[in-house]
Amino acid sequence: MTQARFENAPEIALDWHRAGTKAALATVVQTWGSAPRRVGSQLVVGGDGRIEGSVSGGCVEGAVVVEALEALEDGEHRMLEFGVSDEDAFAVGLACGGTIRVLVEPVGSAMPLDLLEELVTARAARTPLAYEVNLRDGTRRLLHGAHTDRMRMDRSGMEDDDETFVAVHNPPLRLIVVGAVHIAQALVPMARIAGYDPVLIDPREAFGSSDRFPGETILLDWPDDAVAQVGLDARTAIVLLTHDPKLDDPALEAGLGSDCFYIGALGSKRTHAKRVTRMQDAGFSQAQIDRIHGPVGLDIGAAGPAEIALSILGEMTAVLRGKVT
Repeated sequence: MTQARFENAPEIALDWHRAGTKAALATVVQTWGSAPRRVGSQLVVGGDGRIEGSVSGGCVEGAVVVEALEALEDGEHRMLEFGVSDEDAFAVGLACGGTIRVLVEPVGSAMPLDLLEELVTARAARTPLAYEVNLRDGTRRLLHGAHTDRMRMDRSGMEDDDETFVAVHNPPLRLIVVGAVHIAQALVPMARIAGYDPVLIDPREAFGSSDRFPGETILLDWPDDAVAQVGLDARTAIVLLTHDPKLDDPALEAGLGSDCFYIGALGSKRTHAKRVTRMQDAGFSQAQIDRIHGPVGLDIGAAGPAEIALSILGEMTAVLRGKVT
């Protein structure tokens, strides 16, 4: 299942432009108060008036479309500012109004076509990057390995100079769970709510059944083959829940050899000590082994599968956001 939050506005804009329709990208670059959409949210406006996406949940879209169509005519980017009244905000589920600034960029002029093509290619390859635009002089560039704090926090926004906007383009978060056990039955839906695309791996059909995990992606393969099929990257967390080294260790070794941001393994301190010894014998360095969070999860005094799942998700989030190493 593809995450809805991984909005495909750049891909739509590129498709429309290539089809000859023309397209402009409208992006929320700054908000004050209770704005309907977060910074970085995008709306695509076609030259024929079609729209996809949203910058305000309906409050100012009409005005943005008018400005975008005019921008398509003159080829220049535009910076728009709107106040959202309390009444309009209430209509889209907010308690009070606010102010939003929206950047409108016609594709092929203000936003160079080759830059948009590079952005779409990187997104398809799950390559994280930042799109940086100077609102004063209109210079634009894509950056790899820059704005690390913004990238880690998934936080697009204006820089301190108040003229440079940075849009974060991170791949969707993924969670690989090895072991379709009772904790996984709580962890998988929790993770989906938190914005992850979960993948469940367990070669034991009695455990990894659609009856126990309705609607979820289940791979009934041995973990090393399944992990290789899914792939591991810096936006992936892997959690091992089987207690069985035959199942956990192949996935663990794959995780230690990757740049996935989180590796967690269920088990007591004694179990984890044995796990560490096995990984040492397998040739992994101490720095690699230290990446394993075991026993898995934050120490919240968890009792029962749901609370253990909560502690795991909490630790994953803390590691992702740089609060825990």
